[in-house]
Amino acid sequence: MPGRVCADLLLVGSVPAGSTEEAFRAGAAHFGDLVFALPDGETGPRSTWVGYERETLVRPSPAVSVVAETTSPTGIPRHTYESPVFRLRPGTSSVTFGSWPRVDDAIASYPVFTALRESGVIPRGLRFQVGLPFPVSALNGLRADFAADYPVAFRGFADLVERELTRLLAAIPAEDLAIQWDIAFETLDIEGVVPWTPHEGGWERFAAAVDALPRLVPDEVLVGYHLCYGTNPEWPMYEARDMAVLVRMANYAHAASGRPVDWVHMAGPRLLRSEDERFFRPLTDLNIGDARVFLGIVLPVDGELGLRRREATAREFLPDFGVALYCGFRVAPGSTPQEAIQDHEDTVRAVRR
Repeated sequence: MPGRVCADLLLVGSVPAGSTEEAFRAGAAHFGDLVFALPDGETGPRSTWVGYERETLVRPSPAVSVVAETTSPTGIPRHTYESPVFRLRPGTSSVTFGSWPRVDDAIASYPVFTALRESGVIPRGLRFQVGLPFPVSALNGLRADFAADYPVAFRGFADLVERELTRLLAAIPAEDLAIQWDIAFETLDIEGVVPWTPHEGGWERFAAAVDALPRLVPDEVLVGYHLCYGTNPEWPMYEARDMAVLVRMANYAHAASGRPVDWVHMAGPRLLRSEDERFFRPLTDLNIGDARVFLGIVLPVDGELGLRRREATAREFLPDFGVALYCGFRVAPGSTPQEAIQDHEDTVRAVRR
């Protein structure tokens, strides 16, 4: 029996646009017949992904103190080592976060989405897609003593998610919503390559979030997982030997989410691994029911040629899947945002027609 998502393309989240309306219009015009949902582009401050949580959710908390500010001359970290370092204040046993600015933004974007859909710009039947980061990613600023601070902050984050999902669903009908859990630092944590997290316990941190958070979302909402290795400052922050960790994470998400999982996005390899069967072979162990798989095998640097090579290799181990960018949009040097969007459309349509 087919699942609830059967699209050829997933827009992971970010779109190189100047505003929410521009992102919706571009998404609809270029990809409206290929996708099942449209994100609002994660424009402005959200383009830094969980840098947004660090600055608007974690930093303002009275329980948090700043150990070191960014060393970037612009004030915006250019890579991971320039990110500010936070910690919980001594003696902190609980953290209560205020409202979640990312949810504020989603609630503000939804009327723009519905107006464009009513006017025929956005095709009927498409849902509004909201990306929410998992806790190791959202709380990545707590680097001074992550081992001690994360368990306390995680409890506060779980409470935040429960409260803010209630607020989100009061503003957006469940049957019109698609929520994507965005996961990058969790993947790196499991791989044991994040310098501020303990070398042990990465899997347990991921599993605890899967056990607690997705089940808070009503079944009427489409829910998916975006599993990748991050893009700060470039793709990927760590190149895995193969897809085994992502497959294990996807299988656990399907088994333990406490509700249907409708799609899973798994990042693919860099260029020279495009025809490396060893990289894709773990896909034979994928066990996620009727969830739609989107492989992040579209790279802006090699277009149609590279996508054809990666797709052909992946099909040796997984016959049916959709495609997506490796992560959010990146505008290649010498290109414009409009050219990046057009190149993405041209590449996908040439290969998936």
